[in-house]
Formats: sequence, C-alpha cells, structure tokens
Amino acid sequence: MGALLRLDGHGAVRGSPHAIDLSPMLAPLDEEFPKLNIEGAVVSRDELRLFQRGNKGHAENAIIRFRLSLLLDMLSPERIGAVKPFAIDRFDLGRIDGIPSCFTDAAALPNGDMVFTAVAEDTEDTYNDGPCAGAAIGIVTNDGHLRWLRRLDRPHKIEGVDARLDGDAVRLLLVTDADDPDIPASLFSATMGR
Repeated sequence: MGALLRLDGHGAVRGSPHAIDLSPMLAPLDEEFPKLNIEGAVVSRDELRLFQRGNKGHAENAIIRFRLSLLLDMLSPERIGAVKPFAIDRFDLGRIDGIPSCFTDAAALPNGDMVFTAVAEDTEDTYNDGPCAGAAIGIVTNDGHLRWLRRLDRPHKIEGVDARLDGDAVRLLLVTDADDPDIPASLFSATMGR
C-alpha cells in the first residue's frame, strides 16, 4: 500500500491522503529481484526512479525507471493493471571489508542527475540490520551511468539525503540511522562539487 498526497503550486500538502494499491507496480518487480527492498525514490521529468537496495546475500543494486504518466494513469480505478518499468539500471558500488555497498537513499538534481547514499551493512537479510562497515555518497547521471562514488571518512550509516544546487556546488543534508531506538538520528551537512 501507499499514500497519494496532492500538492499545491508551492509544494504544500492539499487535502487528505488517499490510500493506493501499489501492487500493479511492485508485483512485476518480483520477477527481477528475489528480495525487493526499495530504499529511495525520486521524480525527474516524466520518470519515477526507485532505488533497489542490495545486501550481502543479494548484492544487486538497481535504479528502476517508470514513466510517471503511466503510473499516474494506473491510479485511476478504471485503468488498474500491471505497469512494468521501461528500464532497469544495475550497479556495482564496490565493497568495504568484503561487504557490498548498497543504496540507502537518493535525491534528484534539476538536470536529472541523482545524488545517492550507500552503506556497507554486514547482513545477508533484506530487512534486518547489521553492523555498518562504511558509507559513501555518489552521483548517477540522468542516463544511468555512475559518475563518481566517494567513501565517507567515518562509517556513519547514512540513510537519508537531501541535495540542493548552489551555483557549481551541491549542498547536502544527510541523516543517519543507528539501528537503536535509544540513539537519536544525526543530521550532517556537506558540500560537494558536481
């Protein structure tokens, strides 16, 4: 299940949320990924891009691309039916101490490029947490190519990112997840070149 929120011209929520069934979009992905784990989503132009997170057991990271107009059509009751992605871009983000780096979130830039975060989490399970061996930030181009990937100096488990252009720089806000309800999340800021 998901929720549809209508926004006004300034991006503020307008009206009440509407529950929607996402199975017509997600069910076809079961054929592609043994353990679907969507960790990030961005809208860029007429695309919805979902970030599939791998793990130590299934280290496959992917950006799954859907035509946004088709998905919005799917939301009308008379048009319910399976919607398949038009492209799936797969990524190997390397390893840290033998543990694969896997997507944890993403943010779109105005030109369609995407800033993403990734962590090397020592777990073979799609949903259960494990120790974090390291983290990284990277950029994937609008056409699905890895532009660059940089490992963080400290192994903070970054699981949220906001990216904004500021001239030739990209300003980032990064949120951590300590996997412990007694430890609050940390918020970091950073600046990087494009």
